[in-house]
Amino acid sequence: MRPAPSRPNEAQPNPPHTSAAVRPLPNYKKLYPWASATLLGETSSINSERDILCLKKGDQTHLSFSKEHDDKVSVHPFPPGEPICIDNQGSDGDPFCFIYATMFKKVKLRFPFTRFERELLTELDIAPTQLHRNNWAFVRAYQIVYAHLGHPASVDVFLYLFEAKNPGYRLWVSLNEVAGRSILSIFQQSYKDWKGKFVRVCCNDRDPSFLDGFPLYWVNKGKKESSFRKAREPEKMGELDKDLCNFWKRVASSNVTLSTSSIIAYEFLEGQLDVHIGLSLSPWVPLVYTCIVLPSLDVAFLICVWF
Repeated sequence: MRPAPSRPNEAQPNPPHTSAAVRPLPNYKKLYPWASATLLGETSSINSERDILCLKKGDQTHLSFSKEHDDKVSVHPFPPGEPICIDNQGSDGDPFCFIYATMFKKVKLRFPFTRFERELLTELDIAPTQLHRNNWAFVRAYQIVYAHLGHPASVDVFLYLFEAKNPGYRLWVSLNEVAGRSILSIFQQSYKDWKGKFVRVCCNDRDPSFLDGFPLYWVNKGKKESSFRKAREPEKMGELDKDLCNFWKRVASSNVTLSTSSIIAYEFLEGQLDVHIGLSLSPWVPLVYTCIVLPSLDVAFLICVWF
């Protein structure tokens, strides 16, 4: 991850105690009348290029982008006082999205978003920052497990295992595991030190489509009381997803839970990931590896199904 490049002849900021004019903030309540006072008060403390550079020192923030992706994306600090719910109507019109810094450091989120992540955000109709941090860890771990089993992650099966909770007056959408279908442990019991620390992510001319395929800006979920979006049932799914729903339900019924934090930590350590998943599943479930041909992809995947 790299900060947006500076211009060689860019004027230096005025020193303190000057009478330089400060650009007045827009009337955000007028621009976003649906936003609560709490939402309008969620602003970022990452307000300078120096803050961006500090994020990269001493942690793995910069590893969230490969070298290739660094050339396609710019990460900008956030002007003081601007709330997280703004869109591009107050900017130059270029698309962007906000990401909490902790998503790079703890959950190891990377750009570009995967097909699954884009589809899930679109299905839930939320921007990336609207999903709670612990729940992003579920999204990451679920994909890692599926990749390890050699199968693309399914949004239908994910929404069979989890139900989305409308936040009501709260800010963030949460995902709750459905009773009897719990397969992943909570990432952190107390997820701290993340509020008010987010950055603006923009694409550039090298890949204008970098941010396509999911809601970029905060979506008004209404001011209703918090409520659950009913989980999906397998009856209307394809046969493969039905088998996977049945498989995960059997895993959950045996009180076997995969460690979300370990799965994320072992993402690129295939041996340790294999041991962790194997130790969690192999003691109780007879598995057979079946070759499934997916016509739409014209390739074969090896997946674990109940025999």
